[in-house]
Amino acid sequence: MVEPEIPPNTGNVARTCAATGIRLHLVEPLGFDISDKAVKRAGLDYWHLVDLHVWPSLDALFASECPEDIWLATAKAPRSYVDPDVVFRDGCWLFFGKETTGLPESFRYTHTQRCIRIPIRSDARCLNLSNSVAVLAYEALRQTGFPGLSPAGEMAQPPSDATI
Repeated sequence: MVEPEIPPNTGNVARTCAATGIRLHLVEPLGFDISDKAVKRAGLDYWHLVDLHVWPSLDALFASECPEDIWLATAKAPRSYVDPDVVFRDGCWLFFGKETTGLPESFRYTHTQRCIRIPIRSDARCLNLSNSVAVLAYEALRQTGFPGLSPAGEMAQPPSDATI
């Protein structure tokens, strides 16, 4: 997430990351405090499950991590994430911009061929950021076989006191 501004959105994204094992990278400036004291006060009891990395800038992230297989989520993208050419691979990176302005224009234009959008009505501005993250994260996980995630819930096993 590049310069997220709204704490509940980032909290929801963190919960998605915690539940899926996806690493969460936050690029500063952040519009809120993520100190231990602040997240505990907000009742975010799952932060210990989040593999969190905070970067001072996009340049710092790219210099350290060297992400190559990247996808940029933007309502301005020329194609949808369901386009046949959009293939998420294990280890790919999904970038999401801040709630008010999205990803930086120069970043989008540098990676135009990697910009994707979630289809919505033409008279709607965009989806909520945390919902967009969940949609694309789960599509990436689906395409890669849901690595490390439980394939079935507790109902897959009959109760021990079941009668036939």
